[in-house]
Amino acid sequence: MEFNPNFQITPIIANRLLEIERHKEVITILPITGKVIASLRETARLMTTHYSTQIEGNTLTEEEVKQIAQGKSGFPGRERDEREVRNYFAALEYVEEQLRQEAPLSEKLIQSIHGMVYNGVRKQSQYRDGQNVIKDGNTRTIVYMPPEAPDVAPMMKTLAQWVNDQINSKELPAPIIAALAHYQFATIHPYYDGNGRTARLLTTFILHKTGYGMKGIYSLEEYYAKNLQGYYNALTVGNSHNYYFGRAEADITPFLEYFTEGMAIAFQRVREKALSYKENEITSGVIYQTEKLRELRPQQRQVLSLFQKSKEVNLREIADHLGVNPRSANGLLKKWIEQGFVQIENNSKKARTYVLDKQWEQVVLNKGDNE
Repeated sequence: MEFNPNFQITPIIANRLLEIERHKEVITILPITGKVIASLRETARLMTTHYSTQIEGNTLTEEEVKQIAQGKSGFPGRERDEREVRNYFAALEYVEEQLRQEAPLSEKLIQSIHGMVYNGVRKQSQYRDGQNVIKDGNTRTIVYMPPEAPDVAPMMKTLAQWVNDQINSKELPAPIIAALAHYQFATIHPYYDGNGRTARLLTTFILHKTGYGMKGIYSLEEYYAKNLQGYYNALTVGNSHNYYFGRAEADITPFLEYFTEGMAIAFQRVREKALSYKENEITSGVIYQTEKLRELRPQQRQVLSLFQKSKEVNLREIADHLGVNPRSANGLLKKWIEQGFVQIENNSKKARTYVLDKQWEQVVLNKGDNE
């Protein structure tokens, strides 16, 4: 079964894509510290979990979600809500882990994400074996009847292949690929429950995979939750609630407009937060070097002088500079990549090189100017 989405890049969508790029560029070059990034990332994870589960009817508050994240348990009468939150946190961690390992998008990955969301385990979930329907919460009338069970597996296989083909060809902007994947997953509705949460995590994976991860410091789910009727309306297309009566050929443009608006708003908010942190760190245009350097471990401070001499260095140079063996240096580099201290520049195994993350590159530049 082919997936040939029917849509147009309207002027509204084009303008929002440009807006997303502007916010992305500003956030990328801001010299904010690793500590600030970690704080923004944790806030985003809490918001993502709270709002994504809230969309599905979870009644836990932001503060209660935060308490669960910190290890607290025991919300009498809301054990199901608590379990959903814990599972979603675990699913987020799983997605982040797979991204660090540069795992490709696959059906198995999607099934494992659902396994984490729904059962809290990494076991791949099997697709539904029967028909399910989506009903209006108030009237209980059928809003949408997804494809029949025998069609689910081939449609999911096609979706995974389509996303990979689009990522490789780079013919479509990454936000459009993510939006269309989100829409088609919701269309297929491959599980009896947990489809919405899995679709949103799939979107997160694709955006990170295509360079729109922004270090995990933004959340699209708040926009969905606060514009919930718009979310449902944008997903509801076609002349009939039955998939086979026009859904496949329906114009998806309204959902793309909704999605890109949400992404632009999310990027703008995190840009504003990042700028506010930047203003607190800068006086008369000079970053407080001493405060930033305090965030670093001794070996990180030591290696800064190496990057001051050469923007791009390899494993052997770092090992020699620190006086450790290559294996130990490799272990340090893995931690430093996760912490946002360095980045891989040349990904070749035989000639792999590293550069400082933008924020620390700025520190080195200012350090040199001050000297």
